[in-house]
Amino acid sequence: MNMKRLTMLLLTACLWLGMQAQGVEYTKADSALVVQLLKEAQTERGTENRVFYFGKKFMGLPYVAHTLEKGNQEHLIVNLHELDCTTFVETVVALSMCDRQDKRTFDDYCKNLSKVRFRGGNMTDYTSRLHYFTWWAADNEQLGIVEDICPKTAPWGAFTAVQTIGINYMSAHPTLYKQLKIHPDFVPIIKKMEDESKGKTFRYIPKKNLSWQQSTALGVIHDGDIVAMLTDSDGSDTRHIGIAFWQNGRLHLLHASSLYKKVLLSKETFYEYEMKQPKHTGIRVFRMKD
Repeated sequence: MNMKRLTMLLLTACLWLGMQAQGVEYTKADSALVVQLLKEAQTERGTENRVFYFGKKFMGLPYVAHTLEKGNQEHLIVNLHELDCTTFVETVVALSMCDRQDKRTFDDYCKNLSKVRFRGGNMTDYTSRLHYFTWWAADNEQLGIVEDICPKTAPWGAFTAVQTIGINYMSAHPTLYKQLKIHPDFVPIIKKMEDESKGKTFRYIPKKNLSWQQSTALGVIHDGDIVAMLTDSDGSDTRHIGIAFWQNGRLHLLHASSLYKKVLLSKETFYEYEMKQPKHTGIRVFRMKD
């Protein structure tokens, strides 16, 4: 092995150890892409909605599940090359926050990603991650990152249905989660948080109303709004999340699709997509604060 090769290996090892010590796992390609995207946004984005702008940057990227389930201890995982529906939205929101703040370093991005992903923006252990969308929405709204666009008082417009939270999937199926198998003491903590959420109610748009055109009350949804596809089965609150956009007066979805195994702009309308999902009941809608 020549000296140059040995030096490169040592540098790589030091970089890896530094990342682990800081509680962040990433590749050089990930950090470079973050900086590139944030730099390009300064001249390319114009007045386009930030979430929609950054979301489209990941078109065609592969859908890969469970990318956050690495190692035995919770740490911040940055992966911009493999995304599921949740990490796609979190990635885009963290980039949008950086752009709004005019902060364009990889460290800035990691700080914002932590705020979005962990309860109160503080990563401690696996239980600090916002596993259910109900938790994610409440926490990110409290931190002033997003807001629920549902009208606070009647008339409710397209938000004609009410979701009552009854989550227990994680505590009822701990063997399906790597960290709960490794740390069974986390299960009662998760269950306590699930129980604290039970009975809470939120207004939502039933999926039948997604057939309405942009000129109707459904037009309250804007390009770049974050949409959570709800369920009332299996002890869960949502089945999927993505980003809304309008095309020819009809609502569509930008998302990391498990069916097509990539990030895409849906050709079918959001209504057509939802009517194929028997366990979906409708959507909650959130907008990033600007």
